[in-house]
Amino acid sequence: MNTDAHDFQGTIGTTVAESQPWWPTAPADLAGKPNVVMVILDDTGWSDFGCFGSEINTPAIDSLAQTGLRYNNFHVTPLCSPTRASLLTGRNHHSVGMRFLADADTGFPNSRGAIRPDVAMLPQILRNEGYGTYLAGKWHLAPLHEITPAGPFQNWPLSRGFDKYYGFMDGCTDQYAPELIQDNHSVTPPSTPGYHLSEDLADHATTFIKDHVTYRPNAPFYLQLALGATHAPFQAPREYIEKYLPVFAKGWDTTRAERLERQKALGLVPADTILTEPSDSVRRWDELSADEREVFTHLQAAFAGFLEHADAQIGRLLETLETLGLKENTIVLVMSDNGASREGGPTGDVDCNAPYSGIHRPAAEQLELLPDLGTAMGPAHYPEGWAMAGNTPFRRYKQFVDLGGVRSPLVVSWPAGIKEGGGVRNQFVHAIDITPTLLDLAGIEMPDDVDGASLRDSLSDAAAPARRDTQFWEMLGHRAIWHKGWKAVTEHVSGESFDTDKWRLYNGTVDFSESIDMAGDFPEKVENLKAMWWSQAHSVGAFPLDDRTLYELLTARGPSGLINRKEIVLRPGQSHVPFASAIAGSDRSMEVSAYLTGFKSGTEGALLSSGNVRGGYALYIRNGTATFEHNHLGTRVVLKADAPVPEGDATVGFRLTRQEGRVAIVELVQQGTVTGRAVVPQVSGHLSFWGMDVGADPVSTVSPDYVAPFAMAGSILDRVVLRFDAGPDLEDLADLMASTE
Repeated sequence: MNTDAHDFQGTIGTTVAESQPWWPTAPADLAGKPNVVMVILDDTGWSDFGCFGSEINTPAIDSLAQTGLRYNNFHVTPLCSPTRASLLTGRNHHSVGMRFLADADTGFPNSRGAIRPDVAMLPQILRNEGYGTYLAGKWHLAPLHEITPAGPFQNWPLSRGFDKYYGFMDGCTDQYAPELIQDNHSVTPPSTPGYHLSEDLADHATTFIKDHVTYRPNAPFYLQLALGATHAPFQAPREYIEKYLPVFAKGWDTTRAERLERQKALGLVPADTILTEPSDSVRRWDELSADEREVFTHLQAAFAGFLEHADAQIGRLLETLETLGLKENTIVLVMSDNGASREGGPTGDVDCNAPYSGIHRPAAEQLELLPDLGTAMGPAHYPEGWAMAGNTPFRRYKQFVDLGGVRSPLVVSWPAGIKEGGGVRNQFVHAIDITPTLLDLAGIEMPDDVDGASLRDSLSDAAAPARRDTQFWEMLGHRAIWHKGWKAVTEHVSGESFDTDKWRLYNGTVDFSESIDMAGDFPEKVENLKAMWWSQAHSVGAFPLDDRTLYELLTARGPSGLINRKEIVLRPGQSHVPFASAIAGSDRSMEVSAYLTGFKSGTEGALLSSGNVRGGYALYIRNGTATFEHNHLGTRVVLKADAPVPEGDATVGFRLTRQEGRVAIVELVQQGTVTGRAVVPQVSGHLSFWGMDVGADPVSTVSPDYVAPFAMAGSILDRVVLRFDAGPDLEDLADLMASTE
């Protein structure tokens, strides 16, 4: 505790002999306060945990359910940034400035891409009360243009209440070559053989706890473990994947039916729960070709292996709590940030860089890629049908306000405070209730402006009444409201009048899966709920309603970040340029010039690299020759100059000129003269999940012709200048953002 002279309770004389020292004592009320571990999974469906009816092995999560509680009526928002904002503030996401993703600032107070600075966040409150606060994993609560090595850092984890941070700032990342941040600076991923991000995050989470109990044994801690799993790319050791091939050969239709039956047997859902109708956009499994069934089974196996592997890391963290004697008084929560994702499209892909580039390859083209599944060369995503199964028994997905988008599994364990192991709770709960609950259990006064309410009573009483009776949703124009068991929902079409939206009505007290639309039977109830929705929208700051497309939002946003610059100068020795900068693709016409000083024959190294082994481009010198290399979805173009790099001061670079479609012409240029020309058949804004480096290719090299880091001597490479003919193609960028989020 810091004190100044006004707090000093000793005496100060002229000399120390005439003075009386004094030390403040630690707050006595910290004794007995619970520790908190919050585990947030990404894009995991309501039925994907074993204890929620899945075939997937999740023994660590299941063990928490056996000693704690499962909440079968827990809700979130249908996107990750808004859910995380609600979890950490206790407030509806519109009211704190996170209507949509952190990726976009729409120019209005409800959607700034960051949580308002005047809003207290859970880690800030806990830290002020003496807790140690730690985050390992995903953040995604800072605008993309602020994710740079120079910040600004006001929306980074350490500025919002965490003592220590290790993880990734964007929405998703490669599990073998992640863009990592430690506190406020970027770090290179470990080169350990078999490295995987989930394991790394669990290692750091474990270290945070061990350090805390060693150096602050009398203080409680709050640890947030926010894994990249199970957001695409699906990547896990092959032994986790292959075991699931025979399990999911039955297909998504049978999987849905069997999961619902298990949910009923587990007492998780009422016995009369109805399986909602399959999505119109998903074909029946028995209508698929043999190739499609083969590939789609593998893609779901990759998801399952990814989740089981993540569960194993959660298990390691739980073992640490047990070993350190912390299990009894530690509240552990495990949840997902939204429903399962349909962003893999109708076919999914062994390499999710394909759908993330707007390319949907038929299953026949993917068969030969299956040996790479789950590895660095096979960062997969499953097709929409498996997302439908993940959200059993509900309809729709992430991005929608139907239950498939907003009903999340929640497991809560606290041996010191929960005596009914294995219980199920059906009280209505929303992400905004988590912060009030944790503060209540810690005996900490809640801010006056929270929207949520504590669930404390439900921990000991299955019949405890819900503390709130109304909840509001809005996302991408889709709207819903829940009030005392009734829920009205509408799915909005962008560009159409909100007044023409068709509202559906469900009675959740008798229809758990919201399968029976009762709007025709109770039109007055629909009108009452619609009026309540508008009232709630006013109170949470949801206006203006915004159904603009991503293209329109990006066109309207302010001129910030590297993506809006026509010229960028990079220098050797500077930090990695993050993928979030949105300049790492090859989809824009550009001219790149590397300025060399005192170049000597025999000198070699990378001048500029963008991307990694799975996809990217690089400009490098090897064997005295300048080379441009481009790789996208396995199509590799290697262009070598037809003349050696001249000794002395020289300029080496390339011009990439985009043509109609996704084709580009690339020219190597030395001293202003074209020394080579080639066609790149397909450029993309999403070559991989790795950004850009100058003077080296440090992690997972773009080219197989050299070994990392393949650095060019800084004394020779002075700078690299990127010049763009025009601003970004906003339509392509919008498509990219829509596919990944």
